[in-house]
Amino acid sequence: MYFCKNCGEAYMTDEAVMCVKCGVAKGQGNNYCHNCGKPVPPEAAVCLNCGVAHAAKGAQGAKSKLAAGLFGIFLGCYGVHNFYLGYTGKAVTQLVLTIVGLLLSCIGIGAFIVLGIAIWGLVEGIMILAGKITTDAKGVPLKE
Repeated sequence: MYFCKNCGEAYMTDEAVMCVKCGVAKGQGNNYCHNCGKPVPPEAAVCLNCGVAHAAKGAQGAKSKLAAGLFGIFLGCYGVHNFYLGYTGKAVTQLVLTIVGLLLSCIGIGAFIVLGIAIWGLVEGIMILAGKITTDAKGVPLKE
């Protein structure tokens, strides 16, 4: 479970894109810990309550928006962009479906599976570059 870094409210789901209490995009703000929801001084490197690293805006460790988008466009069917951003479950699904599609390509239907997964990766890559996907799996904003 993750918490809003602006108001400390728990997100309804791990895949939420914004806080329902304050309306701020996921990963924005420096007032609360994303791991435990307790107040954290903005200049603190770690949460004093749970010890998790507290990433301020522009902090080191932020993933590159350009790299993630290009991974999605060129290697999206293998889920590379989702592995890079920390969305492991989605990445494994894309990789497994691509492998199954390649194995089934000898009977024809596999080509459609691989094409569908490739389009899925392409669309996600474009969404990342267009700014529709703005955070990694931990809620840290992507850097330009």
